[in-house]
Amino acid sequence: MSQPRNASQLVVLLGVFYAVFGAVTWLNSVLIPYLKIACELTLDQAFWVTMAFYLAYTVMALPSSWMLKRTGFKGGMITGLLVMAVGALLFIPAANARTYGLFLTGLFIIGTGLTLLQTAVNPYVTIVGPIESAARRMSIMGICNKVAGVLGPVVLAAIVLKDADSLIARLAGMDAAARAVELQALSARVVMPYVIMSAMLVLLAVLVRWSPLPEIASEDEATHADHTTGHASVLAYPQLVLGVLALFLYVGVEVIAADTIATYGQSQGIPLDKAKYFPAFTLSAMVLGYLIGIVTIPKVLSQAAALTASALLGVVMSLLTVLTSGYVSVLFVALLGLANALVWPAIWPLAIEGVGRHTKTASALLIMSIAGGALLPKLYAALVGPAETPLLGDRLAYVLLLPCYLFILWYALRGHRLRRWSGAAAAH
Repeated sequence: MSQPRNASQLVVLLGVFYAVFGAVTWLNSVLIPYLKIACELTLDQAFWVTMAFYLAYTVMALPSSWMLKRTGFKGGMITGLLVMAVGALLFIPAANARTYGLFLTGLFIIGTGLTLLQTAVNPYVTIVGPIESAARRMSIMGICNKVAGVLGPVVLAAIVLKDADSLIARLAGMDAAARAVELQALSARVVMPYVIMSAMLVLLAVLVRWSPLPEIASEDEATHADHTTGHASVLAYPQLVLGVLALFLYVGVEVIAADTIATYGQSQGIPLDKAKYFPAFTLSAMVLGYLIGIVTIPKVLSQAAALTASALLGVVMSLLTVLTSGYVSVLFVALLGLANALVWPAIWPLAIEGVGRHTKTASALLIMSIAGGALLPKLYAALVGPAETPLLGDRLAYVLLLPCYLFILWYALRGHRLRRWSGAAAAH
């Protein structure tokens, strides 16, 4: 597919999609402390929020690829938006019954729709311009994603966690009947935001139906592949398979940095009325990183060089998080956002380059790697341990991030260059 003439219009439309990704995804950082109170959960139980949401990517990515081959990318986007709307509406009975399982089911359905939507949208970012500057365009998408990701949780936190510390204090002194009434009122706070979200998703689906998005006609052209030398199996591309693993680890550390920072702030003695806004600091740091990417890629930094610098910064910030405490340590968790910003924009084009006719399946595999956001935060919570008998505790559990960033560093330096499983690197 040649680059579309209306590329600028498409970038704007894609930016709207990435804003949806961000607003919906990063609401989880508020839902974790909120549902921990409303449903009376332990920290480990609360992190089933990320498990339910991100596990949908693993379960539904390949079915999404299968669906896209039949509906086309545009039809897949519309379907994804409508599925997300259904998941958001499930929050109504979940809140009325104050049933954690229903909340998790709604999150899984939202994640399912988002999986289909992302599988359809991401390849467009690669094809609307030269692949050498794909990371720059992904950085623009990232700004849309994280600006919405900053604003969404701030708005939701102001609604559902209003006066959270005084509420926790009141609950401690109530009998069972009064406590149930108070918790039911807290649970009801989430209904209106998710009803509004559902309505907006349906409206966006209608707009997509009449949008100028073209179909992707040639996967070979879309990824700059030579169809005469392509592999029979998508798993024969080392740069893709290793990229999937790198992306799995990246999404895990990205989610940990944003979704644990509020509860981590509480563990450092910071009131929840302040800590509930900390995820916005992590996401704001990511916006700064995306701005750096827009300015420097590809003129100053190659995609691989940007990935190398990001991984090194992640190692440093992780070490400083573990070695400090209080507000200073929380600051380094927030600065992980700066380290994370360019990792997805760099890994995606490096992994998908040259896969040709396997683009849809490769896109699905890369989307499946988002399951790192399900598993690694749960592993972090397990390393923290119960409040009464902690294992490593909230701070030392961040040591989990180090091996993740080290593998990403290896992929940046060596892994993305591999074109044969024999280990030889192809020049490109």
